[in-house]
Amino acid sequence: MLLSSPEINVKLNKLSGWKLNNQSIEKEYILKDFKLVLAFVNKVGDTANSLDHHPDIFIHSWNKVKFTISTHSEGGLTDKDFNLAEKIEHLSQQ
Repeated sequence: MLLSSPEINVKLNKLSGWKLNNQSIEKEYILKDFKLVLAFVNKVGDTANSLDHHPDIFIHSWNKVKFTISTHSEGGLTDKDFNLAEKIEHLSQQ
């Protein structure tokens, strides 16, 4: 079920650095080097696969990766998106 604007704002305020962009949430991570970016993306990929909810992933430069999340089948943001964002945040701190 799609979240309302107030629900989105409450959930977004609990996530450090995540931003609303149209009907998606996104965050860019800057890591030490390319190898760490690839390892991080693989961890996120494993987690996303286990949740059957997959972000758009954009690797750029040599040390940056941006994740964009929305529930395309619903046409916007759902609890699934924020659940995945929370898991990505957890992985980024490991």
